Amino acid sequence: MSSAIEVRRFETPDQKIDMKEAGGISVVATQHGSLGMRAVFEPGWVWEKDEKPLIGCPDSCPTHHTGYCIRGTLVVRMIDSGKETRISKGDFFEIPPGHDGYVDGDEAVELILFAPQPHGH
Repeated sequence: MSSAIEVRRFETPDQKIDMKEAGGISVVATQHGSLGMRAVFEPGWVWEKDEKPLIGCPDSCPTHHTGYCIRGTLVVRMIDSGKETRISKGDFFEIPPGHDGYVDGDEAVELILFAPQPHGH
């Protein structure tokens, strides 16, 4: 186990998911396997239209998200219940798989998302 401190920047990501004018997601990974993501969704962004085709067209988002909203308002809908939850600036959130969502209003949404290290590290 290294005792060195590792610093990464979203401006130089390991991976970039480009949603063209709808926004994008910058992904950084540490040597120990933790992931951090900065997602920017522009006004008008809709999961169904802008992200679903990029991840293989599942019925809903299959990913568990833990994150923090820096700006904007994102409405997330759980598919099984139809319940919508508004996530706004300052909210720390946990979203289970099986959702979709859209940007509400005319301000872009910016989120920081965290993914834990895979087991076995």
